[in-house]
Amino acid sequence: MHLLHQRGPLHDLPDTPEAYDAVLADVTGQALARLTPDGSLEHPDCTDDIGDTSLGVTSLLALAWQRTGDPRLPAAVRRSLAFHLRERVYREDNPGYPNLRVRDSGLPYARYVLEAGAHPIGDWPSTVWALLQAVDLLDTADGLVDEEQRAELLEVARGYWRWLTEATFFNPQEAGNQALGCVVGGLMLARHLPPRDAEPVRARALALYTEEIRARRVRDRGALLPPEHGGAYDNNYGPISLSFLAQAHRVSGEEVFAQDGDALARYIDARLTGGGFDNGGPRYSEQHSGFESVLGLRYFSRRIGSDLGRYRGDTRWGRYAVKADGGVDGHFAWMLVWQIQDTTRWQRTPSPSFRRHQLRAGAVSVAFDDRMTPALVEAGGTYYLPAAVGRQHGFGPVADGFLLCRPMGAVRVRDVRADGLTAKLVTKPVVGRDHVLRHVRSLYVTDGTSLWTTVAVERLDGTPYLLAGLPYAEDDGDRVRRTARGAVVSAGTLRLTHPDAQGPDHFDARAEVTQEQAAFVLAADPRGYGDPDEGWKHLVSSTALEAGPVPDAPDDLHVFAVRYGSREPLTVSVGHGEEGLTVRTAAFTAVLGDDDAHGEPRLTLRGA
Repeated sequence: MHLLHQRGPLHDLPDTPEAYDAVLADVTGQALARLTPDGSLEHPDCTDDIGDTSLGVTSLLALAWQRTGDPRLPAAVRRSLAFHLRERVYREDNPGYPNLRVRDSGLPYARYVLEAGAHPIGDWPSTVWALLQAVDLLDTADGLVDEEQRAELLEVARGYWRWLTEATFFNPQEAGNQALGCVVGGLMLARHLPPRDAEPVRARALALYTEEIRARRVRDRGALLPPEHGGAYDNNYGPISLSFLAQAHRVSGEEVFAQDGDALARYIDARLTGGGFDNGGPRYSEQHSGFESVLGLRYFSRRIGSDLGRYRGDTRWGRYAVKADGGVDGHFAWMLVWQIQDTTRWQRTPSPSFRRHQLRAGAVSVAFDDRMTPALVEAGGTYYLPAAVGRQHGFGPVADGFLLCRPMGAVRVRDVRADGLTAKLVTKPVVGRDHVLRHVRSLYVTDGTSLWTTVAVERLDGTPYLLAGLPYAEDDGDRVRRTARGAVVSAGTLRLTHPDAQGPDHFDARAEVTQEQAAFVLAADPRGYGDPDEGWKHLVSSTALEAGPVPDAPDDLHVFAVRYGSREPLTVSVGHGEEGLTVRTAAFTAVLGDDDAHGEPRLTLRGA
């Protein structure tokens, strides 16, 4: 089975002016055929996330007219705008909406579902989206709509802003992308107001960013990130937040948006595999956005000098939101407008800089979590997740059922390049069930094709093994396919085990179920509201690669060595020398020296 949402790298989509004109021509053709007598441009199958969709298509038609002067478009824009202003602007409180601060304000808002009282919780983001569609249309409406209609649209946009910032609690879903969208809406709205009215709106937008978003950032992997539905990052909404930061910087010029976008972009770059696969987040653990991410990934790829566009998006949404039949849906249309207006070009080559939470070269990459334990390994076109044993998750030595990967003290890292090889040495103190402090040294070396991992730890009792990952997915052309195998060999024994027990807290990679689906089953709240990452923490056991110790290691150590990305036999020799612990393979020799005067690990590497 294929993963549904992770498809092609987003920077592979053509983004020339000619390509975008073809996209707008496609939208124009669909819209003119769909336009109803009352002016609606909504997709016939649209029921939720509907409050902004007709206006979104209208804004795309306005942009198309601005670029091409198509004589068919002015009448369509005026009719569809009149429809939104007449039929999709609500001023009476939605029954059951829980987040109002002011009752019966009479301020306009947009509904997530048109029926009164039906799923009102979505009205806040729907109003943000409607505000953004409105300000986009205001940007392109000169000469296209008459002054009376434009004035009414501006009045509604001001009302949307007031409803979002006065009548309701700000950002009630604790969703960074929604909150950032509201800030961008205020910044863009201010540009259409007279100076006396504009400055308070702009100041309020900047204050909301500073006090309600920036002050609440969450730390993960050394970065401060806008919180997303209660978590630090979401692999669907996180890149969307990056697009909002890009637009905020474009329209305001405020350096804080560029700085915070750079930080988020470097974080995304570090956690992404070279192949663009990623998973994790408090809402949609494996879903990926498409066109909604392009602006941010492209804008900041150029700023930080790295190929963020390798991110595998849902290319069915590569240009605009669509329904099941492939027909255009105006939801999030402003992102297409902004990316067409922005002239930044993709950075398509990796950054040469070392990243603490990443090892990457060629077709091999390792993304590390906060504990500097691999969160995702890519080699040979296969992606490995942390395996689970006894409710413990990660990569590392296991002794008597206890996984030694959680640090008890400072984690040190040393990065080295030499002779076409890239290496990272991670040292961490860990404590086992016996309360003995041990130092785990994990060496990762890659030539861009294979990944060698060598783990050394003070001698363990019993019959320890290395928990070496859960083979989960593999590249299949422009898709990603579920798998339960991978090209992995060990210098000791190697076995691929599957859970003996059955049930939702035991993940068997041979089953036709995704990590996202399994994680939502374990989450406390329903799908779409629960935190799948939190649910996944309840996993008891999983399919796992288990590697035995290297033969003939020094008597005081257990050493484990595996190679990902090749099935060729692996021979590793390990021994103490004058300079430190020496690891030899057919491809390289590495010396793990004593710590320096600051307690930092030493690593020497040379090719064979």
